[in-house]
Amino acid sequence: MLRANTRWEYPEHNQTVVQQYVERFGVSTLTAKVLAERGFQSEEDIASFLQIDETSVHDPFLLKGMNEAVPRIQTAIRNREPVLIFGDYDADGVSSTAVLYETLASLGAVVDTYIPNRFTEGYGPNEAAFRQAHDAGCKLIITVDTGISAVAEAKVAKELGIDLIVTDHHEPPPELPNTYATINPKQPGCTYPFPELAGVGVAFKLSCALLGSFSEQLLAHVAIGTIADLVPLTGENRYLAKRGIIVLKQTTHPGLQALKYECGIDDSVLSEEEIGFAIGPRINAAGRLDSADPALMAMTATTFEEGQAYAKQINQLNEQRQGIVRDITEEAKKEVEARDPNGESSVIVVAKEGWNEGVIGIVASRLVEAYYRPTIVLSINPETGLAKGSARSIEGFNMFEELSKCREWLPRFGGHKMAAGLTMETTDIERLRQQLNDQAKSVLTAEDFTPLTNIDLVADIQEVTEEAIEDLQRLAPFGIENPKPNVLLKGLSLAQKRRIGAERNHLKVMFEHGGHSLDAIGFRFGEVYDDLSLQSPVDVVGALSINEWNGHRKPQLMMKDIAVDEWQLFDLRGEKQIADRLQGLPKKRILCVSFREETLHEMKDVANQWETISIGFDGRGSQPIDVNGRFLVLLDLPITEEQVTTWFKNIGCPDRIYPIFHQRESQFFSGAPSKEDFRWFYAFLKKHHIFHLETQTAKLIKARGWRKEDLTFMIQVFFELDFVKINEGTVKIVDQPEKRSLTDSLTYQRKIEETKIEQEYLFSSYQELKQKFAAMIENKERVTVQA
Repeated sequence: MLRANTRWEYPEHNQTVVQQYVERFGVSTLTAKVLAERGFQSEEDIASFLQIDETSVHDPFLLKGMNEAVPRIQTAIRNREPVLIFGDYDADGVSSTAVLYETLASLGAVVDTYIPNRFTEGYGPNEAAFRQAHDAGCKLIITVDTGISAVAEAKVAKELGIDLIVTDHHEPPPELPNTYATINPKQPGCTYPFPELAGVGVAFKLSCALLGSFSEQLLAHVAIGTIADLVPLTGENRYLAKRGIIVLKQTTHPGLQALKYECGIDDSVLSEEEIGFAIGPRINAAGRLDSADPALMAMTATTFEEGQAYAKQINQLNEQRQGIVRDITEEAKKEVEARDPNGESSVIVVAKEGWNEGVIGIVASRLVEAYYRPTIVLSINPETGLAKGSARSIEGFNMFEELSKCREWLPRFGGHKMAAGLTMETTDIERLRQQLNDQAKSVLTAEDFTPLTNIDLVADIQEVTEEAIEDLQRLAPFGIENPKPNVLLKGLSLAQKRRIGAERNHLKVMFEHGGHSLDAIGFRFGEVYDDLSLQSPVDVVGALSINEWNGHRKPQLMMKDIAVDEWQLFDLRGEKQIADRLQGLPKKRILCVSFREETLHEMKDVANQWETISIGFDGRGSQPIDVNGRFLVLLDLPITEEQVTTWFKNIGCPDRIYPIFHQRESQFFSGAPSKEDFRWFYAFLKKHHIFHLETQTAKLIKARGWRKEDLTFMIQVFFELDFVKINEGTVKIVDQPEKRSLTDSLTYQRKIEETKIEQEYLFSSYQELKQKFAAMIENKERVTVQA
């Protein structure tokens, strides 16, 4: 058995509905199953989702504050008033700044940009920046992707005579800033039909209102910010992202061309994944490690050479960022395990001086991946006594709402259900930790701490074709609230498996079923290699793609989780480095079993490392033991069939069996003396009456070609049958003994039994051995054991 890493939740498809979708909308069975699972209620909803046209786009003037903001900006353009765009240092903020900058510049505005430095200024608008803008003659500041919490800064702007327009998409706090205009689809009183726009989406709506039309050329920037900020890719966001990807593929924008080039992106395969995993992280890297200005310059460059210079710079910063994240993550894990060695905390809060506050959000995500707990990572500044942190959550724990209950310790915080940023006094960290853990106990169940994998469709391997996978792309772009479909394939045979990658930490396999095959890749699945037996049926969850290589195209599964729902046999007969082979397995699940006392000494390198029990000749262990969920390592061969079958009757059902079957000497190849040997030796004894062991043994075994063990064995058998007596080194024949068969001797029986045991256990095929153990395990009640 191999237990899945996550809880699998998957649908029972209504085949009638699925077939209706196939016929009505001309989609593949796979696509129809996804549509059915995702709860589309009407044909109109499905048609709209598949067509993804401009009907998803809403009038920008439906946004509260737009009617006030646009005339004020137009006045500034006409009067040549200096306008400052105040952005944020993440990919959404940089994209938002680029969108509004290029819009105002195209309209002839006197415009400049300002993105605060994360390390010297922190998040959001600040008084010093506003005063600097005032001294430069600025009368209008427009924030993008920030500002909804800037109550104090709005007061400063009013005192300075600066009109402040806030455009943002973050959750509004109880008190809103007093501004000239605030545009945020989530603010109270805003009836905009789609409140889930990214910051760049809000900036784009302002641009459209200013331009008087829908600006296609800006959609590449919009797609980058929208996808990178992990907002729901539904409704208007879905349209903006999909159209933006098309524009980004075809763009002649010098900066974006250079950025794609430095990321090594081929336009033919450019999708939301390239934006999310290549472009977005590079833009974010600039603001995480230093100033976000190079990223903004790359996105607004007017020549390819200029764009390439800045793209190279942020690419180097991204490489530095990756190394820093690795180091801090390792430090943070040590902090977690030192503070909570038994994993009892419901919420993880770790803090340390010197951690780069620009990457602690990524570190928080890594800790959620490792421990699956809501997590806050804080960087402490010893000079100010403040800690700046990033929070990441799990399903069932609304981070923004839960932090809102701790406002007394959080002078500044903001965010969403799954992520937040905060600043607090270092002295309040322990109180926050305790309070969040107390709150988590009231909202989270034990089940919530096991990651959930939502599966969209259960498929047969023959349904997985190139055409079906291409049809699934009609549901793209994929992201939050429209994830790439997870497919479950059940009962597959594992035809091939091998580790790949420089560190051999990835897994490549081929699955088969019913004459069909499917290649699969599992990144960071290398450790699973030794947990999969080629002879066990496998269930696997993953995302489908098409692998293109050397002109060939094949369906491929990107594995996310894998399970084997029956006990497995791993054949270690004949292997030399047994301890090394077992080393990677969970120590507490291994149980070494010995049927012979001497084996514990002969295999002490194995027996001393793991829990070990010895099974007596009667099939009883030294103590009662339940092996449900355990990994049985059978160190040696049973002495008798009854010994092993009796023991297996009372132990439960193991997850795995690892037969080693160590023995000093093979009974099968040494064999028992033949009946002819017994007859000849008995006749010899009758003729000579007395046999002197010390003087006659060597001569006799040489003449007959026997081993000394053979002679000793026959004498013991004759002794047990009362055919001879043994006294002071002599063997004497018994006159007229009772007629008996060789099989009446216990020693003879055991010899024959041991030879049979070898044949059936040591020299049997894998399949024969598995069938033998299966017969013993069959019909046992399985008890769930936690890994």
